[in-house]
Amino acid sequence: MARTKEFDPDAALQSALELFWRRGYEATSMADLVEHLGIGRASLYATFGSKHELYLRALDRYGQGQDPRLTRELSAPGPVLPAVRALVRRFAAEAAADATREQGCLVTNTAVELAPHDRAAARRVERSWDTLETLLHSALVRARARGELAGDRDPLALARLLLVLLQGLRVVGKASADPARVRDAAEQALALLD
Repeated sequence: MARTKEFDPDAALQSALELFWRRGYEATSMADLVEHLGIGRASLYATFGSKHELYLRALDRYGQGQDPRLTRELSAPGPVLPAVRALVRRFAAEAAADATREQGCLVTNTAVELAPHDRAAARRVERSWDTLETLLHSALVRARARGELAGDRDPLALARLLLVLLQGLRVVGKASADPARVRDAAEQALALLD
């Protein structure tokens, strides 16, 4: 008769996500995971595989939680540019806020820490960025069709600019104690939408 799991794998995955997000991949050891999750090492390996596999699953879960909010914000009916501006300002505020500054964004953290040498992590980062770029591009196409954005503006190029800005805000916000740095950059980028 097979033994039943003595823990909730879903809750354990969420707890691992939070630990990785707070500490990073390299700074989190299997011993840290065992202690934090309260799960034996053998059970952890049997359920999630290696630390790397657990990290990738946590990163997937993080992405699933983020995308629906962005879709709602950028696909809402009515004027489009106010939603785009609100999104950029929200990212800037989050990047500069003491409560979120240290932790940052798990996708951005992964891009900086792992993507240069970890193909599986890099694919997940790219997928997340592709999703955000597509949402921004679609919103800006709608804005141009509605006359909110000048007809000579390239929605794809602007979406890519905003993607790079949003990721840069998160990196600079995490490392800088000066919140004006990210707020000023966000406002200058938004001026390009006028």
